[in-house]
Amino acid sequence: MRWLLVFRPMVTKESLKGGRDIYLDGPKPRHRELGFAIRVFIQFIKGFRALHFIGPCITVFGSARFREEHAYYQLARSMGAAIAQEGFTTLTGGGPGIMEAANRGAFENGGHSVGCNIILPKEQFHNPYMKKWVTIRYFFVRKVLLLKYSYAFVVFPGGFGTMDELFETLTLVQTGIIQRFPIVVMDGKFYEQLMEFLRSMVAQGTISAHDLKLVLLTNDVREGMDHIMKYIDKHYVVRKRKPAWWLFERV
Repeated sequence: MRWLLVFRPMVTKESLKGGRDIYLDGPKPRHRELGFAIRVFIQFIKGFRALHFIGPCITVFGSARFREEHAYYQLARSMGAAIAQEGFTTLTGGGPGIMEAANRGAFENGGHSVGCNIILPKEQFHNPYMKKWVTIRYFFVRKVLLLKYSYAFVVFPGGFGTMDELFETLTLVQTGIIQRFPIVVMDGKFYEQLMEFLRSMVAQGTISAHDLKLVLLTNDVREGMDHIMKYIDKHYVVRKRKPAWWLFERV
């Protein structure tokens, strides 16, 4: 019966024809793994070239599902306007909903509005309120780009994707990969239970109280921006980047 311990599901023509889901396919051939690594590298270079000169950014995360009539959409629109008034670039995931609203607020107020879009069946088209955008194939590459160019982060109500982005950012702050990067969590009603859970984690000792010092839960755009600007004025120095002619770069 030892053969039962090493049995692996086999991908056959019959299973494919039958429409069965295939799991645990295992490692791909080495040449395919190399091809994937090269595609990832190309995606990073594409993002770096597109976003290198967009200026100091504040990234706004949030659901793609809220429409213009929703209160969260209007709140994000106001946040985009506030970011523009402070002279920062509003950077989002480039799609609809909260992302569109933040881009729209910046765009309508003369600010720099940029997006890092993702190829998805329901979100593959960028919103019309961006002066510049790049479309990325992989989620993890997109997350790196959204974090890489930002001085602060604003998190609006959202689903799994927004939670992923929020906790990725918190993890990077906690581990010191990014330091003194303020995080504003908008709408106390939506996120209060989550914040209570985070405080309970502090009480249990799984995270420290210091980890939450940079997180502000608020319903007020001005309070959120004041929290961000306090850290920016104290800790950050913004240096302008010059394009390299030999890399065919343009601002």
